[in-house]
Amino acid sequence: MSDFHQTGGITTLHRLGSPSLDRLEAQLKNFGRERPISLVLPCLHSEIKGPGLHRIVEVLRELSYLNHIIVSVSGTQNHDEFRAVRDFFRSLPEAICVWGSGPTVGELLERMQESGLNTGPDGKGRAVWLGAGYALARGDADALAFHDCDILTYDREFLARLCFPVVHPNLDYDFCKGYYGRVTDRLHGRVTRLFMSPLLSSLKRILGPLPLLEFLEAFRYPLAGEFSMKMALVRQIRIPSDWGLEVGIMSEVFRNVSPQRVCQVGLCDNYDHKHQELSRDDPTRGLHRMVIDIATSLFRNLASVGVEFDAGFLNTLGAAYLRQAQDTVGAYADEALINGLFFDQHDEEVMVETFTAALRAAGLAFVRNPMRVPLIPNWHRVIAALPDFLTDLRYAVEIDQRC
Repeated sequence: MSDFHQTGGITTLHRLGSPSLDRLEAQLKNFGRERPISLVLPCLHSEIKGPGLHRIVEVLRELSYLNHIIVSVSGTQNHDEFRAVRDFFRSLPEAICVWGSGPTVGELLERMQESGLNTGPDGKGRAVWLGAGYALARGDADALAFHDCDILTYDREFLARLCFPVVHPNLDYDFCKGYYGRVTDRLHGRVTRLFMSPLLSSLKRILGPLPLLEFLEAFRYPLAGEFSMKMALVRQIRIPSDWGLEVGIMSEVFRNVSPQRVCQVGLCDNYDHKHQELSRDDPTRGLHRMVIDIATSLFRNLASVGVEFDAGFLNTLGAAYLRQAQDTVGAYADEALINGLFFDQHDEEVMVETFTAALRAAGLAFVRNPMRVPLIPNWHRVIAALPDFLTDLRYAVEIDQRC
């Protein structure tokens, strides 16, 4: 029997029955005339050489319901790298490249710094923020969709289902999060299933049914990089500039949106993308770094709703998480066995041990300096401090299109 279970926390829009892509796209095109939607792609220069982005561009060429495709470029070192990204997207007439690490936009970011507004380092978080800001500067979209550029299983239905809940007037959700399965010959989604889910369970056991934790736990794949939202929400949310982006955005959604206006949608049966290495001995790279940033973002948001952090709490949390995660490894071993999947229990245990160390490091760093990694200011704040910023951003992007 197909899964149509509703948890009650937020609405889950399942992928049921036969695919209905033509119906979805026809309605998106129809309703998009009154409720235009744009796509934001945070993109690294290195991704234009990967198979995922080539597949994504091939699919996007076939679409007619997107207003614009905003490619927010980060990690470029020079004009040649930016031109390479810009030229890669030439085949998409709706595509506009925003060079967040370039000198033109860089001057605007320096102006923000002089006004006391910190945008954080160049990276995915700032790329998402700048792409959203450019959409606001254009003023011709009712909603935005966001997804990564390394998706290997991308197709038209994937994007249509992500956009549909915030465009169709009978649904009209303010925020939609994607979810999917993560399995090939083995189980993937390591950070979600071995860190995020056990951590949320451990925090609930210690703190009780805190509303923020209940909200986060309602999502099937809380760390998915695919989401869509209305432009009014784009103006309001503050996001982290690091790997804590997804947790930070959902925490902001929790603060700004009624749960009845939030949903999650099944995008595809199975999802694959570029897999990060664990980097067990280097906390500045790979999944090790990702877990530290995610934990820090979660700690910051829990502190904002009154949770107190000290050494005793961190010790209890570390022990509770380790036990919960180890039990989870056993459950996934059984899952793999009944489905005939490859499963390396030692490797899974090593990941749990690495994530436990990362959790403690993030906790201690947060206790020492809770404001070490500030959130990027929301666009309401930027416009209040610098009323001409969006106009100047649009002009800067137009200059970079000609460089």
